[in-house]
Order: sequence, then C-alpha cells, then structure tokens
Amino acid sequence: MKGWLDYLYSFIFGGALLLSVLGMWFSVIIPGLDRWSKRFFLRYFIVFTLCCLFSLAESVLCYYPVPSAAIYFILMLESLLLSLPLLMQTVYLLHCSAENIRASKLMRAVLGLWTVYVGILFSTLFIDGYFTITPENQYYRGPLYPLFLLPMIMILLLNLAGTVKRRARLSRKVFVSFLITILPMTAALCVQLFIEIFPLIDISIVISALTMYGFILSDQIEQDRRNQREIVRQQQEIAQERASVMVLQMRPHFIYNTLMSIYSLCNLDPQKARQVTMDFTNYLRKNFNAVSSDSVIPFSAELEHTRAYLAVEQAQFEDMLFVYYDTPFTRFRLPPLTLQPLVENAVKHGMDPYSGPLHVSVRTRYTDPGVEIVVEDDGSGFDPSDESKSHTTLSNIRQRLEMMCGGSMNITSRDGEGTVVTITIPSVQLFSE
Repeated sequence: MKGWLDYLYSFIFGGALLLSVLGMWFSVIIPGLDRWSKRFFLRYFIVFTLCCLFSLAESVLCYYPVPSAAIYFILMLESLLLSLPLLMQTVYLLHCSAENIRASKLMRAVLGLWTVYVGILFSTLFIDGYFTITPENQYYRGPLYPLFLLPMIMILLLNLAGTVKRRARLSRKVFVSFLITILPMTAALCVQLFIEIFPLIDISIVISALTMYGFILSDQIEQDRRNQREIVRQQQEIAQERASVMVLQMRPHFIYNTLMSIYSLCNLDPQKARQVTMDFTNYLRKNFNAVSSDSVIPFSAELEHTRAYLAVEQAQFEDMLFVYYDTPFTRFRLPPLTLQPLVENAVKHGMDPYSGPLHVSVRTRYTDPGVEIVVEDDGSGFDPSDESKSHTTLSNIRQRLEMMCGGSMNITSRDGEGTVVTITIPSVQLFSE
C-alpha cells in the first residue's frame, strides 16, 4: 500500500511540476501583462518549479540508500521554498493596491512571521520534536509539528484579511483571484496540522497560483482592450473636432466673394441671385449639419452638399469652372465632410485664370472591395508628399476615413497635370434602398 501511495505522490509532484513549467512559459510568451507583472509571475513560477523538483527528488530518493542528511537537506529547502510564495502574494497584493511595499504594515507583519518560520525551520536541526527522518529515510511528524506550520497559516490569514480590506482598490477579477489563491492554501495547511497531505499541498498551491495568474492575465488583457478602445475613441473625437474646425474656418474670401456676387446679381439677374442665395444657404446648412454629426452619413447627403458648393462657385467663375457628375452608385455611407472638401480643394488649388477653364469630375463605381469615389481635376496639380499646411485637409480626410469607416484614400498628382483622388469605402458601409 505504501508503494502505491508513493507512486501516487510522484504522479502528483510530476503534475505540479508540469503546471509550474507551463506557468513560466505563459508568463514569458503571452502578451497583455505589464513588465512588472510579467517579471513577478516568472519568478513566482520559478519558485514553484524548484519546489516541485525538490519534492519529486525527495519522493524518488526515499527508494535508494542515500544518507538521511541528504533527505533532510532537500526537505529543508522544499519547506523554505514553499514559504516564499506567501511573501510574494503580499508583495503583489500591495502592488495591485498601489501601496508603498516597504512602508506597509502588512508587509512588515508578514516578514516578521516569515522570519519566525525560518527560525523554526532551522531549529529543527537541533530539536527532534518537529519531525524526524529515520535511517530508512521515512519522514515522521513530531508533537511540535503544528508550531512549524502555524507561522505560514498566520501569513495566509493576514493576506486574506489584507485582501478583503483592500477590495475597493482591486478589480473584481483580481479580488477573486486572490481569494482563490489564499483559501485553498489555507485549508490545505490547516488539514496538514492533523493529517499528512504534504504532496497535495504542492499541487493545490500550484493550481491556485495558475488560477490567480489566469484571472489577473484576463483582467489585464481586458484593461488593455479598454485602453485601446479609449484611445480610438479619443482619436475619433480629435478627428471630429478637426472636421468641426475645418467647417468653422471656411475661407473668408469665399464667403465674401459669394455675398458680393449675390449683391451684384440682385440688379443684373435677380432670378440667378435668388438661386445662388438658395445654393449658398444650402451649402451653409450642410456644413453646420456636418459639425453635429459624429457618425457616417449617406453618400447622397454628402453629394448634395458638394453640389450646393459647386453651384455657388460656378456662379462666381461662370465659364472658368465646369463640373461633371457620374454617380450611378450612391447606396453607401461615408464620414461627413469627405467629398465636399476634396472638391473645394480641387477648385482652390486647381483654378488658374491664366491656364484656362478648370474641369472637375466626381465619379462613383462599385468594385470588389466596396465603392470607389474618384475626384479628378485638370488643374495645376501638386506634390502629394508635401505636408505643408495647405494639404492638411487631405490628411484630416484620410484619418477620418480610416477611423470612422475603415476606408482609404489614394492621391495621384503631378505639377501641371492635375490631380486624381480615389477614395475606397469598404462593403460594410453599403446599404439597400
């Protein structure tokens, strides 16, 4: 019966060793943990691995005629290693609670109890009342054995009380992970006071540690995802604020010229003056509606905004600006202020009274990736790599396309040869009429 029990113990030690090695491996390769926690858990599982190795060595050496002193030495190291995770739990608890570890009363109390435990451990070299190793390398507990375990049980109870006291500073998962780690270890040591279950203590400690590691890793990954979502949200807000500023910073000379054109047309062509006023009003309304929109809008609304703007510009430039529309596909959404600023940019940078009329075309077409919008002009062109202030509009549009709908923008332009801007909107933004 004793032989079968030893085989069972060896199997348990081997399982605990495997779990400890897996814990080390996960601590190294899995992302999501901050640097401090990664280093902590790596050391945490190294201690468990050493402890399991010594336990396994003790179990195996009992079958061989080795000196009792060797078994005693291994048992001492194993007992010392088993106490270290209790200290490490306290350190990690204080770290998660954002407390000064060196100044903590809890840490001082735990260190004091650990010092007492180490003192008792070394006193076993001179006092036989704790446990003895027979010449046959068999381990027997003495009447003082409960005093040997008492400091570790008290450390666990202090950690439990410290965890409950600090629960408001811990996330729910971290709080639960500490309870799952501390309670089984405390129960195992309390049972060990009366019944010999030493091998089960090893594996209960390792399983508890892996559980805590899993909970804390999950919590940190979730926190990392929340931080990433918050960063994306802030970037979207910044992009929307830039769009709002772009609307509010309409070119003063455009407004001035439009109003002067309307003033002149009131006598020359009242009917046209009314039409330009209506187009300009529609343009302003669409602009300010775009400020209040924080999500994608139908392309038809953006196209209407663009038509209103170009109608005002054509009234001013007359035979110097020609616009062509080829937009058979409009059943998709895009960020507000995407098409209109592109067309405005084409007129602003492409119009040259000394180079003849400016031709601007707006086209849409359905492709496998989604929908393409092409804005093309035959103006003076520019260098797309130029990051000057005059081209910040294009950078803002590209950023909002990427963040708000997963779209992209490509610019092809050469000096004196015009510009072609191609926007790709993914299929997820399509809708049925």
